[in-house]
Amino acid sequence: MNNLTDIGYIKELLGRHNFSFSKGLGQNFLVNPSVCPRIAEMGGAGKGVGVIEVGTGIGVLTKELALRADKVVAVEIDERLLPVLEETLSEFDNIKIINEDIMKVDLKKLIEDEFEGMDVAVCANLPYYITSPVIMYFLESGARVNSLTVMVQKEAADRLCADVGTRQSGAISVAVSYYGTANTLFKVSRGSFVPSPNVDSAVIRIDVDRKYDLSAEEEKFFFTVVKSAFSQRRKTLANSLSSMMKLSKEQIISALSECGLGENTRVEQLDMEKLILFSGVLRQNIQ
Repeated sequence: MNNLTDIGYIKELLGRHNFSFSKGLGQNFLVNPSVCPRIAEMGGAGKGVGVIEVGTGIGVLTKELALRADKVVAVEIDERLLPVLEETLSEFDNIKIINEDIMKVDLKKLIEDEFEGMDVAVCANLPYYITSPVIMYFLESGARVNSLTVMVQKEAADRLCADVGTRQSGAISVAVSYYGTANTLFKVSRGSFVPSPNVDSAVIRIDVDRKYDLSAEEEKFFFTVVKSAFSQRRKTLANSLSSMMKLSKEQIISALSECGLGENTRVEQLDMEKLILFSGVLRQNIQ
């Protein structure tokens, strides 16, 4: 078995395949041998589990997932990596590589076709520039996924896992908390990659549990409120929502009052329960 974290082997392998790193795709390949086994273990790969991997690199994490899970479907956008993966993962018969942009994949169909009778986990070392879009694509899809375990920029990890109602939280923190429960598993230093990025990373896990039972209309209005409020988070809710949603300040202040909140309340002061309550009252008041 080739050592996929040995820098000498990686350079030789990529040289043979005339592969060069793409800054546009945010490619940084893991060379720290301890990281991928931990992601696979803590990400839920095991018997009876099918794993969707987003972005393969040269297959370091793919291999660790395939050693544990029943099946791995890896979605890799860079077709230049296909011959590399054919070599590095040749010993496995439980891996399927799909050369596609994950944002264009029908996730429900993929899971239905590939993972019948299995629990489904998602594991990924995400390029920093697509962290939030990919996570939200999975969460909003309604696809049958138990958890997402992803490595992201540490600053993004802090935001994704922030408690709603704290200064660290943002619209993405609210969205993640709406669909599941997020926790940081461990940090990964920038020296763990080739080429080395300019920032440290962290691995987080989101357990998808959908604790809140809103109708489609209520959910749509809730996220409109959240996005509008956080787009001008330094303003009070009365000012930000009147500006972004074209509502009267009186309507907003009245809804705040019904929820036991003052007219100078800002969005970052509200936890999930208060946000959902306020959104529901405001929606009723403007209908």
